Amino acid sequence: MRDVEQATTLPEAVLEPILEREPAAPRITWYDDATGARIELSAVTLANWAAKTANLIRDEFGLTPGARVAVLLPAHWQTAAVLLGCWWAGTEVVLQPDPDAELVFAAAGRLAETEDAPEVAALSLDPMGAPVQDLPLGVTDYATAVRVHGDQFHPGGTGAALDGMPVSEVLTVARKSAARQGLSGTDRVLSSGSWDTAEELVDRYLAVLVAGASLVQVANPDPAQRDRRIETERVTRVL
Repeated sequence: MRDVEQATTLPEAVLEPILEREPAAPRITWYDDATGARIELSAVTLANWAAKTANLIRDEFGLTPGARVAVLLPAHWQTAAVLLGCWWAGTEVVLQPDPDAELVFAAAGRLAETEDAPEVAALSLDPMGAPVQDLPLGVTDYATAVRVHGDQFHPGGTGAALDGMPVSEVLTVARKSAARQGLSGTDRVLSSGSWDTAEELVDRYLAVLVAGASLVQVANPDPAQRDRRIETERVTRVL
């Protein structure tokens, strides 16, 4: 296993230790209380989706390390994979429309915000990863395109990782967040918070991964289901 301190990308730092220790254990469990959907990803499955995304970014869109990628997506299991894929490819993630972004990953409902982007990949956010229907000309369907790419990726360099912060700084901030929140590798963490800003993304996603914990992320939370979910998912921490 690579020395985490020598890792050049965020996935190398946060995923490789988990893959070494608990490859098949649940890493992200995603619920949508509005539809009743539940999707669970192990570390291996999450890494495979991230690697496919990184290969898509490099091979299909032709981006090189240091390129800027706008991610206009909610807290979702697909977003988790997209973010790791961006970081594995060495690209910088920004969480708002950006005129300098060379690629935008956007929810189908936010395509109006991508009109000036050179490349756009749209996500339906369907629980099972179904494609987007009736896409505008020139927009790539993420679910269709990503599946043909390999599930192994070899990083070739990196630039900034998140909103101008290099990998080392993002890791430092994430570790401090995990410590502040009292997260550990034995925790099962419940959250219904958004990932719309860098601070939210670090506190509610990266800090969980850095700590080695697993995440139960809930969309459209139903308060009536909270206590039962804490019990059935063996939740130990609530963000």
